[in-house]
Amino acid sequence: MEKTKRLLFLDDIRYPIEAYHYTKQDIFLRNEWHIVRNYEQFVNRILEKGLPEMISFDHDLADEHYLDQHSQEYVEKTGYDCAKWLIEYCMDNYLDLPKFYCHSMNPVGKENILSLLKNFKND
Repeated sequence: MEKTKRLLFLDDIRYPIEAYHYTKQDIFLRNEWHIVRNYEQFVNRILEKGLPEMISFDHDLADEHYLDQHSQEYVEKTGYDCAKWLIEYCMDNYLDLPKFYCHSMNPVGKENILSLLKNFKND
């Protein structure tokens, strides 16, 4: 029986080994990563398998999620949306937040995700 992958890697295009090359975080060398590419896969994976031991977030999950010119809304959900959903899920189910990391190359998106999760964890 296949061991459940307890590490969740959220990124639309990259693989954990690629994140290792620019973060130098050894965690990305482990082979227990389950990769999800978008918000729906992220939510479904957690609903089906439960919370992982750790989640690594990317912010920009598709070219389309840059602001729509007309509505000023994101067209596609981002890693930040995944982090917000994760907090709601943990609150609704009385669960502790798993360990988290943000490997996003978007500095503003990365800071937003980390601030959101750190603030929730410290409440």
